[in-house]
Amino acid sequence: MRKFLFFALAFFVLTLSFNGVRAENIARGVRVIVIDAGHGGPKFPGAYYRGVYEKDLNLKVALRLGALIEKELPEIKVVYTRKTDKQFSESLTKDLQARADIANRAEGDLFISIHTNAAQSASARGVETLIMGESPLEKNANERALLDNRREELLDMSNEKTAAIVRAYIQNLQFTYGEYSEAMARLVQKHYVRSGRHNRGVKRQPLKVLYATDMPGILTEIGFLSNAEEFAYMTSDKGLDAIARSLFGAVKDYTAFVQGTLLVEEDAVYEQGEEEPAAQPKGGSAVQNTQKEYFAVQLLSSTKRVPLRDAQFKSYRGKVAEYASDGRFKYKYCVGRFASRREAEAELKKAKREFRDAFVVRCSNGRIVR
Repeated sequence: MRKFLFFALAFFVLTLSFNGVRAENIARGVRVIVIDAGHGGPKFPGAYYRGVYEKDLNLKVALRLGALIEKELPEIKVVYTRKTDKQFSESLTKDLQARADIANRAEGDLFISIHTNAAQSASARGVETLIMGESPLEKNANERALLDNRREELLDMSNEKTAAIVRAYIQNLQFTYGEYSEAMARLVQKHYVRSGRHNRGVKRQPLKVLYATDMPGILTEIGFLSNAEEFAYMTSDKGLDAIARSLFGAVKDYTAFVQGTLLVEEDAVYEQGEEEPAAQPKGGSAVQNTQKEYFAVQLLSSTKRVPLRDAQFKSYRGKVAEYASDGRFKYKYCVGRFASRREAEAELKKAKREFRDAFVVRCSNGRIVR
């Protein structure tokens, strides 16, 4: 058991280091979508009921979704982790990492992993979409909702060292994708409901495959094989087409969301007709500008400059300051100038009401420093 935990921990650290190099806000639009048909091959077939394997339904939906994107959104490149019944490794952890590697090499802007649910109770039904994160009731929720073979896809948050690493990852890296992932997940659920499906909502779970992908990502459960009514629906061409169409509707809405809400056009016009100076936000115990190092709360980052009174800053509109940093997403937007991290964290609690993935940064001479 100790040897397993050692290797698992090493895997998590390596993945964290890799993602740390590239994890940044998606601000170029949606150009590449990676579609992952969950499970596959003889060793990882997924759930099995009445002669039907989960891996086969996942693939059918993945191929249908990809075809819709290629036909109706030809400007978007579709990358599949698999287009046939295959596995990538004899190890489930390595198999999941291989799928993430495909997505990362493709420099995907969105990762969609398609799965089919199952439960001990035949009455369990509905659709749900998962994003990277941890629920306070994670352990109990997993025990209720997941079969034994599905638990292996979750990071072991009962292990103290693993949990510490994963939580650090969520707080310090995945923040740049959290808002995007949640937006996509909610759009998926919205379109499912429109098609008449039972809504189980958006949930956060520490999933290995989402942990390893360096982009906004979701894992969607298209229904329960263990439920007779949903089994019939998911194994029919009509049902499969409807599921794919729901996912496509979410993709279409998501691309518009990114383009219209989160991207900044190069010819953006500032309200005052010229570039505004960096604002000094109110709130908290601000320090004098002459202090070289201080703390602030970062709300957003972008490859292009954002007007400081842009609507996307919500209640902080006109109160944010622009900071420079290294990398492609060199414009960071923060509030506050605090002498201590504790003071900044007090402001962070307020900011998270509107910016769930806000976090505290250390600043020096107008730049964010590591």
